[in-house]
Amino acid sequence: MKSLGLASPGESLSVLCLGAHSDDIEIGAGGTIMALIEAGVRVDVTWCVVSANGPRKEEAEASAAAFCAGASRLAIEIGSFKDSYFPYQAADIKTWLAGIGKSIASPDVIFTHRDEDAHQDHRVISELTWNLFRDNLILEYEIPKWDGDLGRPNSYMALPEPVMERKVELLLKHFGTQRSKDWFDAETFRGLARLRGMECRAPDRFAEGFFVRKLRLG
Repeated sequence: MKSLGLASPGESLSVLCLGAHSDDIEIGAGGTIMALIEAGVRVDVTWCVVSANGPRKEEAEASAAAFCAGASRLAIEIGSFKDSYFPYQAADIKTWLAGIGKSIASPDVIFTHRDEDAHQDHRVISELTWNLFRDNLILEYEIPKWDGDLGRPNSYMALPEPVMERKVELLLKHFGTQRSKDWFDAETFRGLARLRGMECRAPDRFAEGFFVRKLRLG
């Protein structure tokens, strides 16, 4: 399978990460961020979590710092919108995200939720991403859940095995509020990454899958 990198070692890459909840970016694209940093790419990260209140705010901040260790720059933006009510708060969320967008230069790539995600909050963020950042490269990530809504990715980021293990370690370390959920465990995260790694023939067997709606070559 032909590989096209987002950036080469020593190059700069501006990244905007958007997540509805405090663990979404880490689950969907955390390995990719770490792999880019590990490869020597100068990654400039703006990390936005729309809903993180109480202990989840602390988890979000600590986890973002851990996943982005070694980045050339990290800005963390935490919103306090009500979890599970995003469809009714969409106008206010759009205003909040637009303000963040104006404060940063046009990012090279944006990571966000996929439009067919079964969680209503995730779908709202995906829709607003395309509404606000339509001129940027957008990679939609996936979140495993009991709804069984996983799709068929059309792009992949191969993960070195140490990065995959570090991803699992950080997820379990930083999100104590989520460990009671029956799907939030190492087997789920490794299992999905192993399947995506098989699909793209990743050298170290693990990968994160993404959905690309539109891409310009050249």
